[in-house]
Amino acid sequence: MAKSRSLIAYFSRRGKNYLAGSIVDLPIGNTEVIAKKLQELTGSAMFQIKTVKFYPDDYTETTKIAQEELSKNARPKLIETVNDMDSYDVVYLGYPNWWGTMPMAVFTFLESYDFSGKTIIPYCTHEGSGMGSSERDIKKLCPNAKLLSGLVIRGGDVDQADKELVNWLEKLSIQLD
Repeated sequence: MAKSRSLIAYFSRRGKNYLAGSIVDLPIGNTEVIAKKLQELTGSAMFQIKTVKFYPDDYTETTKIAQEELSKNARPKLIETVNDMDSYDVVYLGYPNWWGTMPMAVFTFLESYDFSGKTIIPYCTHEGSGMGSSERDIKKLCPNAKLLSGLVIRGGDVDQADKELVNWLEKLSIQLD
């Protein structure tokens, strides 16, 4: 893929998270760790998808809220928008797997813009659930975008994911910085 103006848009949650069978306190969410690694590799601009109403620090409370949002097909309000979305050709979309798909805030993000003609490259952090239905959901929300094959990264492996990221980008023919 030729060098394009690209954006890394990601949703990540710090605080207490499930990791390798235990609840641990993460100062930086797993998806954000990967976003920063992608930025180093691609030189892309960054945008963090943040909700107006913050999720609790407690893991179990957050999972209950996430499940409720999914069952209600909620669209949480976001704090800010990408001002110049039209200037990006490629959007790396990062998110954790919450209840088999993306957090509902990512649905809000995708419905906030016209992705026609853009390339969306998803990546998902998880603790055993993979991408779930998220790629199918992205295709439904952005039918006129080109969706490339996503990457799944186990949350406990994000610190050692550099080679996996490089291999994935090379497989997609992404030109690295």
